[in-house]
Amino acid sequence: MIRNFNEMLELVKKQTGKKVIIAAAQTESAIEAAILAKRENLADSILVGDKTGIIALLKEMAPELENAFEIIDTGSDLLAACTTSVNLAREGKGHVILKGKADTAVLLKTVLDKERGLRTSDLISDVLAYEHPDRVILMSDGGINLYPDLNEKVAIIKNAVAVGHALGNPSPKVALLCAVEVVNPKMPPTIDASIIVKMQERGQIPGCLIDGPLAFDNAIDMEAARIKNIKSSVAGDADILIVPNIEAGNILGKTLTYYCNYRVAHVVMGTKVPILIPSRADTGEIKMLCMALGILASSK
Repeated sequence: MIRNFNEMLELVKKQTGKKVIIAAAQTESAIEAAILAKRENLADSILVGDKTGIIALLKEMAPELENAFEIIDTGSDLLAACTTSVNLAREGKGHVILKGKADTAVLLKTVLDKERGLRTSDLISDVLAYEHPDRVILMSDGGINLYPDLNEKVAIIKNAVAVGHALGNPSPKVALLCAVEVVNPKMPPTIDASIIVKMQERGQIPGCLIDGPLAFDNAIDMEAARIKNIKSSVAGDADILIVPNIEAGNILGKTLTYYCNYRVAHVVMGTKVPILIPSRADTGEIKMLCMALGILASSK
């Protein structure tokens, strides 16, 4: 099982022929990610977008790699860049799509197009991976689904478990996060959690272990679970954290990044190829880590 991002990068390096499609690549951090991935022998990139702007960035940032990438010119039209990128993925020309300058909404609109898109399931969800000192932990969904119902939470879990499997964990431990660790009829997420646990026990959600409701402390800390007398194979040792809504996931994800200073990567699952929608404020290194996570997830 992968314990940190360095191990993840080494595993990706062993795979050959992987290509990342960058939609609207004419932005510094996206080009930096493509350069880093090339230099680290992680993946080649197809740069889709404003060819003039892309070449100018390559000349400035890595002149020796100016002719090392395939560039598809769609001008400054961001929608055209996203549409072209999705078409390339449909044709099997790339294994992952990374968002460049385009807004997430524009890219996902083309990805989810009913006739020409890439959706393969009823629900797509964002899976964030963060590099805890002990191991890589996953969290979902803090990026796409606002207030998921019971069935949507099950789909979110399955997408996250697929990423866990891709990271080498055959049976990840899934914690259903709530404000408390007891079922409270006035708190719907705790009821959903109790139902999902029973579904997993009866074989409806394979490939993982699930417990909940669990508060954050007793999901990730053995001592907190012991003090609260929670006896569970998941409590205190969770590999995957499932949040009740997008606010919780968004706040947790940004706390991990900006307060804890953990390295993070995330990937959207539920499509023909993984979709990478890091913030435009994210560094080239984070986007390269997203590439690596997406490449691993593309095999699941």
